[in-house]
Amino acid sequence: MVRNMIEGSRAVAEFVKLCKPNVISAYPITPQTHIVENLAQIVADGQLKTEFVNVESEHSAASVVLGASATGARTYTATTSQGLLLMLEVLYNIAGLRLPVSLTCANRSVSSPINIWNDHQDAVTVRDSGWIQIFVENNQEAGDMQIQAYKIGEDKDIMLPVMVCMDGFVLTHAYEPVDVPSEEDVDEFLPKYKPKYYLTPKEPLTFGAMVGPERYMETRYLIQETMEKAKPKIEHVANEFKEKFGRYYGGLIDKYQASDADTLLVGMGSMLGTMKDAVDKLRSQGKKIGIVKVRSFRPFPNEQLYDALKGVKNIIIFEKSISLGKGGILCSEIKSLFDSKSRNAPSNFSNFIIGLGGRDITQNSILGAVERAQKQPVELDFIDLDRELLVGGD
Repeated sequence: MVRNMIEGSRAVAEFVKLCKPNVISAYPITPQTHIVENLAQIVADGQLKTEFVNVESEHSAASVVLGASATGARTYTATTSQGLLLMLEVLYNIAGLRLPVSLTCANRSVSSPINIWNDHQDAVTVRDSGWIQIFVENNQEAGDMQIQAYKIGEDKDIMLPVMVCMDGFVLTHAYEPVDVPSEEDVDEFLPKYKPKYYLTPKEPLTFGAMVGPERYMETRYLIQETMEKAKPKIEHVANEFKEKFGRYYGGLIDKYQASDADTLLVGMGSMLGTMKDAVDKLRSQGKKIGIVKVRSFRPFPNEQLYDALKGVKNIIIFEKSISLGKGGILCSEIKSLFDSKSRNAPSNFSNFIIGLGGRDITQNSILGAVERAQKQPVELDFIDLDRELLVGGD
């Protein structure tokens, strides 16, 4: 294992190289570009024997990895924002065909207005497509999760695509020390992909055939059932990875200073680092406050979150996306866990939308929100909103 001070995008490229995909296809879009640019250089330098397919759009990139995966290849792509949304038609097809494609989403805001900075609107918008979605906190986790993604998705009992969601710029363009494992260790942990069914002239099959009303509903049921099966698989692979490489980030969720907390903060992605700093400061003041980190957004960790949050006085949920006309998506889903179990429901829920379009998430932002929520629950508010602008200021 070698520790390098490298950019997040380079780290992802190095870990993808170790996974030895047979086909890579992607279209450059900020802030994802450095990932596939580095992979293209790795392939050109002869460090990875793979077919790197240049395409004219993200829709085409998704189509290429779909076709390649259907022939039994291990495949990889990456995208962000408008590119991910352009892929949406094909994302549904990939999941419906039960193809274990791996995709890195460099999370970015969605236009309009045009904004290239980070939030989670892109990934959460495609949450219903049938992809497993894991949100990572730092670049080490982003790299390690590339390996785990293949291990999860290619399992014969799962056979679903996996999206590793890492915050654009905040992680993709940040330099951090990253432990890069050896090729031998990764080969041992992640065997060569051997699909049970794939397209070959020797044994002709049909993929993606027309299905009428008498069978389509069963396909949706089977994906839902498999998502439930994926929950223990995600946990198992995380523990396997810990045994092999010594690093653990939680499975479906993780906790920080949560064992005796009467107030719990909930969030996803890179803002967890800032949240931990805020919690450390509040702990030094004698306040019982902790964090529940959501790693798996799909499948949603219903039971794990229920057990982690039940009976707590205050739940404060921070989100970098919003369902316009409804509110916080993560908050809505967490609240629903307690509808039929009100006896253990937390006393207060507060929901804050934060960091949209790359707005800085500071320790003071978190501390201010916590102070407000502990005085009185906040149903929905936008943190660090320029309120003067909204009332006619310059």
